[in-house]
Amino acid sequence: MCIACIAVMQPHRESSPGHAPLSALDAIFMRRSIRDYAPVTLEEETVRSLLDAAVQAPTAMHTEPWAFVVVQDRAILKRLSDRAKDSWTAEAAKFRDLHSVADTTLARGFAERMASPDFSIFYDAGTLIVICAKSSGPFVTADCWLAAENLMLAASALGLGTCCIGSAVPMLNSPQTRSELGIPDDFEAVVAIVVGVPRGPVSPSPRNDPHVLSWRKGNHRQSSSEGA
Repeated sequence: MCIACIAVMQPHRESSPGHAPLSALDAIFMRRSIRDYAPVTLEEETVRSLLDAAVQAPTAMHTEPWAFVVVQDRAILKRLSDRAKDSWTAEAAKFRDLHSVADTTLARGFAERMASPDFSIFYDAGTLIVICAKSSGPFVTADCWLAAENLMLAASALGLGTCCIGSAVPMLNSPQTRSELGIPDDFEAVVAIVVGVPRGPVSPSPRNDPHVLSWRKGNHRQSSSEGA
């Protein structure tokens, strides 16, 4: 799907066809993690626009350590999903604290989906973007996640949906997958993001108010309107 067509298919925003992209704040507050996608393939122009937005992210010492892998072949996506599900059980022990006791139902549901042969960890999205980092430097991982947020907000502004697929990362760094996707030895997959057209509207997820640990304000002169 091309950029010009996206405005016509924006099910999660109130907009008329051809409407301008969302503002930065609108994109932030409209962004959702989408887990159900329409069977639409994004055009290269659209994907490159998202990558262009990603590389505008802050980067420590201007190192720009990121590199990208784009997968739009559905046969490969199916193969990668199956491979990730096969390795998930072994990796799950490392993330046993991901869900709190209150979320055991959610964790159990995810485990059941991972065991289903029909379940795709990419939620049937037609585009997977993997952000990779050079395997050296203290800030390369942070830089890649900053690039990921830029990419997801750009997608939100265009009316597209995204979702980070953390369960895919160990599989993406396996020798078999690295060879298949052409990831060099000096790079490591850090973030996996699916992108596509949401199948329908998604309700907002409630968030807690910011937890401010400390706010040290300096002395300031009281204005004439204060304390009156």
